[in-house]
Order: sequence, then structure tokens, then C-alpha cells
Amino acid sequence: MERKTHLFDAKGKILGRLATEVALVLSGKNKVDFTPHIDGGDSVVVINIDQVAVSGKKMDDKVYHRFSGYPGGVTSIALKDLMKKDATKVLMNAVNGMLPKNKLRDRMMKRLHPVIGSEHQYKIDVTH
Repeated sequence: MERKTHLFDAKGKILGRLATEVALVLSGKNKVDFTPHIDGGDSVVVINIDQVAVSGKKMDDKVYHRFSGYPGGVTSIALKDLMKKDATKVLMNAVNGMLPKNKLRDRMMKRLHPVIGSEHQYKIDVTH
């Protein structure tokens, strides 16, 4: 199986729509020989993550939660604050939720390379 590297530019694109395109390429559903139980997807490099857009009032209203497992261990962060802290985690969370919930998801996520800014060190085969 031959894997290609796809380049996506997030500048001005809506977060959810970009995440669906990325998840499609990571899972290999855009290929003719797609098989659900085989990890046949390609690698993806996403540049300009810090310039991704969201519709409506999501930048102020959307909140991400995580739980440590301890009583009172819920930590919440707003989308606006997470974009300032680490914009790559926003795309990683969106794509992670769109991939299949099985053993293949971790392997697919390792092939996602979000980059803040437009400079990267990856060799690109296909540009979107």
C-alpha cells in the first residue's frame, strides 16, 4: 500500500468542514480500494491552523471539557482560549471525533500533522 501526503490550507475555512475532509483522507474513504477494517488512508498536513474560522458564536460559546478521573477533576476551556494556547488541539479534537472509534483511530491520528503558520518540513504529494 502506497501512502501519499495531502496538504490542506486552513486559512479562512470553517473548522468542521475542514475536519470532515481531513477525516475522509485519513480513513482512506476517498480511495477506490477502501476497506473498513484496513488502515489504508494517507497522511495529512494542515497549515495555517491558527487562521481557521468557526461559524456563529462558537468562538465565544463553545467549551471543551476533560476529566481527570478524580472528584472535582473537570477542567474546561473555551474555544477562544484554546486557540490562543494551542490551535492544533482544536483541529485534533474535531478530526478525532469524526474517525471510527476502534483500534485504527490512533494509527490514523498519528498521520495528521497540524502546523501553525505556513512553514512545514513535510514532502507533499497532493494539495487541496
